[in-house]
Amino acid sequence: MNRASIALGLFLLIALPAAVHAGEAADEGRTWHRLVGILQYLEADYPAAVESQSAFELTEQKSFIAEAMGAAQELGPAGQGFLPRLQAVKARVDQGTDPEGVSRDCGALVEDLVLAGGLARSPRRVPDLAEGERLFQVACASCHGVDGRAQVAIAQTMEPQPANFHDPETMAGLTPYKAFNTTSFGVPGTAMPGYPTLSEEERWSLAFFLFTLRQPPCEGVPPRASLERLATATDPELVAEHGEQHLACLRRKLPDADEERSLLTARGEVENALRKGAAGDFLGARNALLDAYLTGLEPVEVKLSARDPELVRRLEEAFMHARLAAEQRSPHLQDEGRELLSLLDQARRGSGTTAGFLSVVWLTLFILLREGFEATIIVTALLAALRKMEATRHARVVHAGWVSALAVGALAFLFGQHLLAGANRELLEGVAALIAVAMLLYAALWLNARANVSHFMGELRQKMQGALGRGSAVGVFTIAFTAVLRESFETALFLQGLALDSASGVAWGTAAGLVALVALVFFVHRVGYKLPMKTLFKASTGVLVATAVMLLGKGLHALQEIALLPLAPIPFVTVELLGIYPDAVSFMPQLVLALCPLVLFLIRRSRTARLAGASPQG
Repeated sequence: MNRASIALGLFLLIALPAAVHAGEAADEGRTWHRLVGILQYLEADYPAAVESQSAFELTEQKSFIAEAMGAAQELGPAGQGFLPRLQAVKARVDQGTDPEGVSRDCGALVEDLVLAGGLARSPRRVPDLAEGERLFQVACASCHGVDGRAQVAIAQTMEPQPANFHDPETMAGLTPYKAFNTTSFGVPGTAMPGYPTLSEEERWSLAFFLFTLRQPPCEGVPPRASLERLATATDPELVAEHGEQHLACLRRKLPDADEERSLLTARGEVENALRKGAAGDFLGARNALLDAYLTGLEPVEVKLSARDPELVRRLEEAFMHARLAAEQRSPHLQDEGRELLSLLDQARRGSGTTAGFLSVVWLTLFILLREGFEATIIVTALLAALRKMEATRHARVVHAGWVSALAVGALAFLFGQHLLAGANRELLEGVAALIAVAMLLYAALWLNARANVSHFMGELRQKMQGALGRGSAVGVFTIAFTAVLRESFETALFLQGLALDSASGVAWGTAAGLVALVALVFFVHRVGYKLPMKTLFKASTGVLVATAVMLLGKGLHALQEIALLPLAPIPFVTVELLGIYPDAVSFMPQLVLALCPLVLFLIRRSRTARLAGASPQG
């Protein structure tokens, strides 16, 4: 175990505890970081201490785990759940056994603590490497050397000696996050001072610059990697992920992606909400959480959904839970907020990744089929009904409706991300869904009425000629338009996000998806024409009502996300594909709408039975 590693460990145990008392407002956050730092040191250096069998180093490790236990106890109820796991680590460290298991368990504890504490381990803005170099020459070069090799006369007189940033062993265990902590607090007991007068951004710039000292000039473009990942990864880890040939560019050309900036905006607003909640300003906390969702997550939700829909679902739920806690003035707001921060950081870690060509093709195909299936069924049901009623001249109205909706989707693909972001997008989706519900119910009642007279074919033709007049033609157009609009709009935004990874993949996937949808339309269209009219109408009615129930839930949920409707969580499951969410405001109207056909059926059946019973007496 080298001297630089010992210095880093001393920093974690001595500097951070002192910093805990610097400001009461930051006490808990600093304690979380302190506990994480101690465990990171144990994870890296305990195996080496066991291998060396140095009494001094083993005693040092015992003091580290004892300090970790104390830090967890300082956290109060939030840290109680970690004490049994820490005690299990302590028992082995005290005995000087199981180095691999201790290292593994400390690593697992670090990840769980970061999640529980909502800790940030990366900068809020892209570090300025030129500024970092200037700061290094002013503050660090006298001990570490102009080139970072620590080959200066004064360095030979220090104990321990300053770190050599060209040494592979030193750099193998160092990350920009650990270097940031060192520049923040220094290393007591050594010549390494802290730099509290530097701003947070300056300290991050200095920390990231250290990793460029041993790298050659960057030639070419680095692979995509998130700032979150670069801040928490060692050089060997980046080499394993991207290859030795890309390391220099990864360290010298930092990413400045819109997606990560947006997620950082969301993170900042969530932190603001937690501060307001801690001060008793729950209304301000609720508004800050809403801003975090609309200005931070919503603009990049499409791209995130294309890559990791499960993570987006968890993020949306976490935002809802945190907002509800603020509205209810609940003390659990801090816990909900920390979980939300951790999920945002998880999204940031993946923000630099891209999907491959084949992945984008399959995702595009899946999205087109998923979004287009419902609309296709509705449109083909309407066309089949018109054919059965010999009113095919109105088929062009249906075609005009869905083609118009696709045109709106194309405009959304071109301009939607800029013109329809945040609250505007959710508002449009919500309103469009509710309009579609109204029109689908109208269509269902219209088809059901036709089915009741289907055995009088002549009378049906006469009635339909009147029903499909100018007013009804407008209704048919609106039904087709609204049925396709929401799916068209969502599909456009999804494909826009995927196109950032592979435009050619989206093109091929779209082509395959359109072929599949045309085949589906042809199949349903032909089968629909061959069905008996009464069966066709009843099936079409069921499809329209089921779709209306689904869109009702999605529309109400979209309006809840922008706080136009209140939240009322209930213990239930989430089935996003069917528009079912565990909230009474969206679910109860769905339930009522779904039960209406059954109630009407029972009423009609009862009436028919009464009339049948009264006939013999008439």
